[in-house]
Amino acid sequence: MSASPDQFDISGVTPEGVAWLASAGTYPRSTLALWEERPGAPVVLPCGSTFDIVNTPVIFGRRMLDRLWDEGPGSGPVATYRGRMLLFAAPGTAQRLPSLLDWEEWGSHARSEGSGRSGGIPPLLCHGTGDAVTVPAPGVGDTKGPGPANRPESRWLVAPDTRQPWLPGPEILLWAAVRAARAAASAAVRISIFPPRDQDAKVYDVSRRR
Repeated sequence: MSASPDQFDISGVTPEGVAWLASAGTYPRSTLALWEERPGAPVVLPCGSTFDIVNTPVIFGRRMLDRLWDEGPGSGPVATYRGRMLLFAAPGTAQRLPSLLDWEEWGSHARSEGSGRSGGIPPLLCHGTGDAVTVPAPGVGDTKGPGPANRPESRWLVAPDTRQPWLPGPEILLWAAVRAARAAASAAVRISIFPPRDQDAKVYDVSRRR
């Protein structure tokens, strides 16, 4: 079953991106059929084979995303869901990233032993083999305006747009998390007379992605 070319472009999700998302499920054709009928329906998809997910607090995730696009190679698909940010990562990331964070003394294990760095990186939820996540519907569009009705709990920030998207691995996400933590610490000691920019207006140039 194939979606019409303009059915999902409200959110930047292309039919190729929809096919990639559906391929993660046990029954891809059923997922495609659901989205064909209801483009606005979120779906629970398993992690571990097509992608892993690094699940962060939304503000810290925004900082990671800015580092990835401003200073790094870009990102894979990224979504928000109920106040959390979901960064799609290469399979195996969920197993490896916590170990790297602990090795660098940024992880929860190091903090629990009193050897971790103070502040910095919040606990990151890593979803891999055996886990499943709810992903936004492909028909959830970009929103405009400041009103609550224009800020859905589930939306794409970087939409899947190809059948084989590039996905960052654990080393790249470790780098982004450390840079985000250091940037936050630096910003905390500066006083600005300017209001913060509207983070929801951030646009990531996917043509720069690897």
